[in-house]
Amino acid sequence: MTPRPHRAHLPEERTESTAPLPPPELTEAECRRCGTYIAGLDGRYACGVCGWVNDHAEGHRRLPRADEDPDRPPKGRRRPKQLPWPPPSPGPELAPGPAAEPGPGP
Repeated sequence: MTPRPHRAHLPEERTESTAPLPPPELTEAECRRCGTYIAGLDGRYACGVCGWVNDHAEGHRRLPRADEDPDRPPKGRRRPKQLPWPPPSPGPELAPGPAAEPGPGP
């Protein structure tokens, strides 16, 4: 078993990057399972026909770190509390309508 590295041996934390991320590149290929023509971002694909997905490491660029995400919430902010599922439906109950009376026959 490999010993776990101590805090002193870990790389220093990086400060938040202020440089904008480069836009992703649209790439195209054939699905390796069913041959459907598919498109993806930076060499990462998912086929909507058969469900095949390539490994994220096959991409053309590294994936951005969490601190590079422009939509990441600020530090110290907690994730919102999850609501119980399924949500209760407080809609009004429908009152039974008048019973249909049989009309005169033909």
